Amino acid sequence: MFYEESFFGYLSLERRFSPHTLTAYRSDLQNFIAHCTEQQCLTSVAGVRHFHVRAWVVAQMQDGQSARSINRRLSCLKSYFRFLKKRGRIEKDPMQKVVAPKTGKRLPVFIQENQIAALFTHIPFSDDYKGQLHRLLLELLYATGIRRSEAAQLKMADIDLERSVLRITGKGNKERLVPVAGYLSDLIVTFLRIRRDAFPGSAEPWLFLNRKGEQISPENIYYIVRKHLSAITTAEQRSPHVLRHSFATHLSNHGADLNAIKELLGHRNLAATQVYMHNSIERLLKVYEQAHPKGKGEDEE
Repeated sequence: MFYEESFFGYLSLERRFSPHTLTAYRSDLQNFIAHCTEQQCLTSVAGVRHFHVRAWVVAQMQDGQSARSINRRLSCLKSYFRFLKKRGRIEKDPMQKVVAPKTGKRLPVFIQENQIAALFTHIPFSDDYKGQLHRLLLELLYATGIRRSEAAQLKMADIDLERSVLRITGKGNKERLVPVAGYLSDLIVTFLRIRRDAFPGSAEPWLFLNRKGEQISPENIYYIVRKHLSAITTAEQRSPHVLRHSFATHLSNHGADLNAIKELLGHRNLAATQVYMHNSIERLLKVYEQAHPKGKGEDEE
């Protein structure tokens, strides 16, 4: 036995993992269990040893998986085996002897400010529900830096336009307030009217509904964002997270306090936020080299 369902029940009910994370973890664990049963001929998790996990890692690398993807899957396995050990299902945690593959430092991909401006000034959005849904989603993701899963979970009751804030439920059901600029408040008011006309009498609490009048999915949000970003950039990454990266990078470039960016993004610690300082430092270095008498390394006469 591998006790998958009890593990996912624990992640869902006790750890309060998001549906998106649960889906990813389920896929990762199923991949590992398939390897153990098909390649290692194991019938129970009690038989898993560290060398089985290492063999799985090698198989992942041979399949062309990146070190970053493998490390994400190893995080799933660490949680899985910790859970089993606490429940007395296994005696030893095989992950204690597993070394994760090293990853290079990856800087966040973001969109230039002029491209963002083009997105909202040159791309036409129809006046019907679909067009205004697309526009508000894009505006909201860039203006607040929220994740696509957080946008999908946004409820009508989370909107407080009198205080100009949105209540966002992030990872681990942790709540935070994000400010709403005046132009965004106007867009929300307009969208609410169009939403009411498109779905009269709807009792759905969610702000964003799909064409059937049901809660929009994170996958649908991904499709919408990728479609419109494709019109302004040829970058390989055109996901909602790129708008989140752009939000944070542009704030940093304009001198926003790092702790404030951390709170807006809902990060637990500054380490996750500091990566956005890289582009600001590069920009300041260019200014320094162009403006300072010693910036280009010229000797004084």
